[in-house]
Amino acid sequence: MEGVDPMRILAKILLFPVVVVLTVFVSVCRFLCNFSTVLLSIAAMLLFVCALGTLFLMKDTKGGIEMLIVAYFISPYGIPLFASWLIEKIDDLNYLIKSI
Repeated sequence: MEGVDPMRILAKILLFPVVVVLTVFVSVCRFLCNFSTVLLSIAAMLLFVCALGTLFLMKDTKGGIEMLIVAYFISPYGIPLFASWLIEKIDDLNYLIKSI
């Protein structure tokens, strides 16, 4: 049989459990990332409002800036963006294994 590489077939058989685990892992992580992004966005908005109140009403510059920094990190542009990037890299690894 031309074009059939027995080592490639053996590799596919041996890597099948890894592909299944990575597929389930990526799916669960995507769900958790989307769910946590929604919750963290709400928390970031509330923290941002509290930071503005601290800056302008209480005149506490240091505390207000600290809260703004924490609000940025939990906003969709901080930790959730890094988590999404990491999940996509794991999915790329899964796709690479599938293409063997």
